[in-house]
Amino acid sequence: MEETIKKERMTSQKEFVLEYLKSVKNHPSAEIIYRKVKKKLPRISQATVYRILNGFKEKGEIQEIDTKEAVFFDGDISDHAHFICDDCGMVFDVVNECINCGVLKRKKTKVGAIKHYKINFYGTCKFCKKGSWRRTKQ
Repeated sequence: MEETIKKERMTSQKEFVLEYLKSVKNHPSAEIIYRKVKKKLPRISQATVYRILNGFKEKGEIQEIDTKEAVFFDGDISDHAHFICDDCGMVFDVVNECINCGVLKRKKTKVGAIKHYKINFYGTCKFCKKGSWRRTKQ
């Protein structure tokens, strides 16, 4: 018996959620994404936004960053690391820092070849260290 592959349609709702995620440099939570999308698409439900995000995550079109505070999303699926602040809970991109790592340069380990990676660093961000961060957690 031949298995048919269901091709998902890119609805205007899905398109808007993906475009929003790819347009922002921060890492919004599902709740923030819902509030932003709802401004443009007032009839969209929170459940629909969550379903859309889950679908994109499963297809590898977005990244999910799970912290102890919340789950955040990233529209940038390129290989890069994240810095998660233990104090304010914010997530920041760490780009090009990992390129100098010998393992990533060789793209090989004793157990196999590296195709892509997800690395999270944890600590106190420069804003919290300076006491200049006035924003509450996302």
